[in-house]
Amino acid sequence: MNIWIDADACPNPIKEILYRVANRKAINTTLIANQCLTIPLSPYIKTLLVEKGFDVADRKIIESIQKNDLVITSDIPLASEVLNKNALVLTPRGEQYTLDTIKERLIMRDFMETMRASGIQSKGSAPFSSKDREKFANQLDILLNSTSK
Repeated sequence: MNIWIDADACPNPIKEILYRVANRKAINTTLIANQCLTIPLSPYIKTLLVEKGFDVADRKIIESIQKNDLVITSDIPLASEVLNKNALVLTPRGEQYTLDTIKERLIMRDFMETMRASGIQSKGSAPFSSKDREKFANQLDILLNSTSK
């Protein structure tokens, strides 16, 4: 398994968790972003810089992943494509998407986009919290332990 991080929108506390996991479990981890990132010196952690542009990082993740890799992203369309390639998806808030749950997320995302386009205001996501960080760490641990068996 390799871990791929949609890094431009990934909160720093989640990146820190992933750095520790990469080193502790010797998992190759790649942060894909359209800006330079500072990462710890490690044989397991690297960055991949892509051009700025709509979905450039997403396309790079899709072309790079293999079956059973893990992608960390909040991007629902990207998550759907990742799942279709038989890889795993975990959001920075600790929600694991599956082929069953992603369909509902795509429908809700499209509905909310339609609402916003018609001028209806909606609240954005709640601020990232320590509970989100804890949920992510727990789900990551569960996921890694279940795939290593």
